[in-house]
Amino acid sequence: MKKKKHSLNYLLTPDYMFETFDAITPSFLRGLGIRALLIDIDNTLAPYEQPEPDDRIINWFDALKAAGISASLISNNHPPRVELFNKKLGLDAYAESGKPKSRTLIYAMKKMGSDETNTAVIGDQLLTDALAAHNLGMIALIVPPIKDKTTLFFKFKRRLEKPYIKKYRKKKGDNIK
Repeated sequence: MKKKKHSLNYLLTPDYMFETFDAITPSFLRGLGIRALLIDIDNTLAPYEQPEPDDRIINWFDALKAAGISASLISNNHPPRVELFNKKLGLDAYAESGKPKSRTLIYAMKKMGSDETNTAVIGDQLLTDALAAHNLGMIALIVPPIKDKTTLFFKFKRRLEKPYIKKYRKKKGDNIK
């Protein structure tokens, strides 16, 4: 099967942006036909230095589960970080996932019994999370980073993302939910 080529605008422009992860409600997801989520950890759910989920995060995952929405954690971080963060959540969790590559996302969807048509990706980075979602034709839900790293590499990545966030805001009327 030949992979479809997509424009850079499509690949890097979020489908929806939210102020925080928990602004993404089960009813919003249901309205899109989403029944499964692939969720980044760092700077999406918690800052890097927060080792475990707090009550806010746990309550959000409980609300997703109550609504029948499956979730897996998909992180590029190392196993000790991902395993500790997931200990209280008990989700399928994938460390060193290699986003924006698709392999781990495809495996996670298969394990959840979902596919590209009913699964969305939640993350804070366009060059990993949105790109991973759009490479598979999935919906990309993006939140601003909670506490961004200040390394030169991260500053460069964020600068590359700015025009695509601007395109999103122009298209959606600066509507961040």
